[in-house]
Amino acid sequence: MKRQLAGQYAHVGAIVLLQLVQAAANLLLPTVNAAIIDDGIVAGNPEVISRLGVLMAVIAVVQAASAIAAGYLGAVVAMRIGHRLRAEVFTRIQSLSTQDVALFGTQSLTTRATNDVQQVQAFAVLVFTMLFAGPAMGIGGIVLAVQQDVALSVVVIGIVPLLLLIMYLIVRRLIPLYREGQDLLDRSGGILREQIIGVDVIRAFVRQGHEVRRFAETNAGLTANNLQSALLVAGMLPMIMLVVNISSVAVVWFGGHRIQAGLMNLGALTAFIAYIMQILLAIMMSMYVLMTAPRAAVCAERIQAVLDTEPSVSSEAQPHARLDHPRFDPAQPAVLTFQDVGFSYPGAEAPVLAGISFTAAPGSTTAIVGSTGSGKTTLLNLVPRFLDPTEGRITLAGHDIRNLPLDQLRAAMAIVPQHSHLFTGTIADNLRMGAPDATDEELWATLEAAQTMRFMRDLPLGLATPVGQGGASLSGGQRQRLCIARALLRKAPLYLFDDSFSALDYDTDTRLRQALDQQLAAATTILVAERISAVEDADLILVLDDGGLVAQGTHQELLETSATYREIAESQLALDGML
Repeated sequence: MKRQLAGQYAHVGAIVLLQLVQAAANLLLPTVNAAIIDDGIVAGNPEVISRLGVLMAVIAVVQAASAIAAGYLGAVVAMRIGHRLRAEVFTRIQSLSTQDVALFGTQSLTTRATNDVQQVQAFAVLVFTMLFAGPAMGIGGIVLAVQQDVALSVVVIGIVPLLLLIMYLIVRRLIPLYREGQDLLDRSGGILREQIIGVDVIRAFVRQGHEVRRFAETNAGLTANNLQSALLVAGMLPMIMLVVNISSVAVVWFGGHRIQAGLMNLGALTAFIAYIMQILLAIMMSMYVLMTAPRAAVCAERIQAVLDTEPSVSSEAQPHARLDHPRFDPAQPAVLTFQDVGFSYPGAEAPVLAGISFTAAPGSTTAIVGSTGSGKTTLLNLVPRFLDPTEGRITLAGHDIRNLPLDQLRAAMAIVPQHSHLFTGTIADNLRMGAPDATDEELWATLEAAQTMRFMRDLPLGLATPVGQGGASLSGGQRQRLCIARALLRKAPLYLFDDSFSALDYDTDTRLRQALDQQLAAATTILVAERISAVEDADLILVLDDGGLVAQGTHQELLETSATYREIAESQLALDGML
């Protein structure tokens, strides 16, 4: 890393040097040209014209070479900055908990990692190609213009503060506009994402018109914001050109009178006008950098906000971890224990979970049931530390899970999330997320256990069948079974199923659960389910209601002792005689 940073510093130093050489070459050309006019053309000396002409050509070559080299190195450094920022933002997002991601929003994080980084990268390109050359040319142009004629330089001294004031007033207005624009871009992107994902729901409820109006409102706000900033940027150049052109006319007017009076040479006036143009060029270069600076500054603030966010779930073991415990082995069967666990979101009036205590042993299945919103998924998310409990403790093999590095903790479990998500690639690629080194034979064996063979036989490419983004090319039940197969392939000691059988028909559900009983005989299994038929064979059933553990026991025990469980069962089975 130190070597890489040293290389970056060396490149930046070379860029500054090359831009200064470029600026110096640009500043020398008018002076040499003035000498050609006064000492060569006016004096009728061809030798001076030839000699100084060669010198001008050499200076021009040096100027062009240094500009090209500075531009190339500037682009290289800017691309590396963009690469590093994208990598750091991506890494930080990967380390954020579910709660942290929700604070920013998925769309905002996507925009910050792509568009915002692109804006900063574009600004870096301008900085490394123009920023140093512009001020050097401007300051050098003023100094050399004064050197050509002190009296005429009053015009230059007068216009520079005016030009700087114009740029300051416009840039000051651009900053809040760009900040508002990035927020509007987040909002419009979020609406667009929702409409694309939920297009079937929108069509089913005939809400296309409403959604069009909702997007049009945000789009109109973004357009108005961009129009305001574009008008300010577009108006800057004409205002500067107006001031400079008026000053050029004044220079020619007064310079002509001074030449007529014998107080100034023609070459000096030509050089003076050239320096005026160079000062204009320097101001325009600085203006172009300053125009993009506000947006880049806003984007940098948004990127920094992500990078400064400390994950609420730390990936490192806590410093107070007990050292007298045996070393944690993610591959060994382990007892999972909840000890008076509670969880509350920051600022929430009531906890999501409170007073949860139970023990899940190897070779057993613990099921979690309850009404919608009772906290079932939240409880399951505490085990892999997608969220951390705000009260109590959770232990795995006697270790507080907060005292274990996340990679070790999550290596001890396989998870089937509530929303069956597959990634772009092939079926084999998705399955091997659970076991990268698995053979094709192992993949097929796992697919058979997950009851996928019925539809897998119909796929001509088999394991090489492409999977669209999110698994859009597959049905809900197919995605769910592939996610179960992905988890089974991991062969972990702890399995977490979050309502992972909801898209399956009863026949497939029954056969799958029978296969799971064989596959997971030695593992600790925890499953969240809505169907009573999916949990009635569990060794322990936890009944949640309003975030509390209101009952626990076997199916028969709960039917006799828990009114909440019996109500859930009756609502599904309908007939008391079937209980």
